[in-house]
Amino acid sequence: MDFSLTDEQRALQDAVRSFLRDRFGPQQVRAVYEDPEGNGLPDSLWKSIGEQGWLAVLVPAEHDGIGLGLLDASVIAREFGAMTTPGPWTSTILAGEALRLAGSAEQQKTWLPRLAAGEVKAAVALHKPGSSPTPDNPAAQSSGGTLTGQLQLVEYAEIADLLVVAAQDGLYLVEPSSYTVTRCEALDRTTRVATVELNGPGEKLESSSPAVVLELLDRGAVLVANDLVGIARKALTETVEYDKTRVQFGKPVGSFQAIKHDLADLHVAVTMAEHAATYAAYAVDTDRDDKTLAVSIAKSKAADTARKATSDMIQYHGGIGYTWEHDAHFYFKRAKRLEYAYGDAAQHRERVAKLLLDKATGNLGGATPGGSQSVQGTGVAAASA
Repeated sequence: MDFSLTDEQRALQDAVRSFLRDRFGPQQVRAVYEDPEGNGLPDSLWKSIGEQGWLAVLVPAEHDGIGLGLLDASVIAREFGAMTTPGPWTSTILAGEALRLAGSAEQQKTWLPRLAAGEVKAAVALHKPGSSPTPDNPAAQSSGGTLTGQLQLVEYAEIADLLVVAAQDGLYLVEPSSYTVTRCEALDRTTRVATVELNGPGEKLESSSPAVVLELLDRGAVLVANDLVGIARKALTETVEYDKTRVQFGKPVGSFQAIKHDLADLHVAVTMAEHAATYAAYAVDTDRDDKTLAVSIAKSKAADTARKATSDMIQYHGGIGYTWEHDAHFYFKRAKRLEYAYGDAAQHRERVAKLLLDKATGNLGGATPGGSQSVQGTGVAAASA
């Protein structure tokens, strides 16, 4: 089965890469990093992201979107990871997906065109941080339309115009008047995080259900996995280029056998993680029976690989890699943050084990928490495990 990107997807990849390289490269990222009191989102960047159509990628055409698939969005996510691009792109995309999957016609009409155009920035809180990403671990509680709960580590809540929250009975749209925000210090300054105290009403998405929440969590995991493999590939590429020119004992350090072998192994790991993340997006787009398995393989493999690639980047850049002035810590800190987003590697490996055991024993019902998934045709995804 061929999983090469189409010509259109390659053109999208090149467009995102070229734009970020020319308009929002490491110098601009550093400016965000070194302004911890700022909101983490340059207005010019967000405006450009909206103008380029990168927020409209999954929004249906009837709501002023482009109507593409998760694989196309993953192409963008991968380039954003490679350039450690700040901003609430992922959360805004997921808010649009929540509306597309579960919103009423009126809710979609009200919000989707504005999300697609970048007129609205969104934050999401779909499960409790640190918990397994399932509908059984909602971020909030609802009673009579009123939402309560303290939401931890919500990205870009401070500047969000809309918050999508998962409660025990489904998804809710919450506007800023219904919550208060307290900013938290973030290790990775390519984002801004906050504690959100819910204290008001929310508008329930009409068709939300545990199955929809699980679908949304898995889509978030796929986007994050692709961000992580973008980080991993960039970290590896930068390390190889540096070690071709750094000289010790009269030779480039990249010529030393131990380093060559380790970087070769890392190249294989990054390539396999890229394939797993691509397949997961494809499996979700085509609603394959093994999509849940593919998502967990992709997220666990991407998290492990990005952690290895970014830590090796620091190691193989020598003393300069440990300095604030070098960009290596941008990649390491972003990878560390995203490693735990939408389930860490251990949680996803546990789900992989459960899915495969359930398949082996014929217990396909209840193979995933909060929903029933049939696991057929797992050969390609399992081969990437």
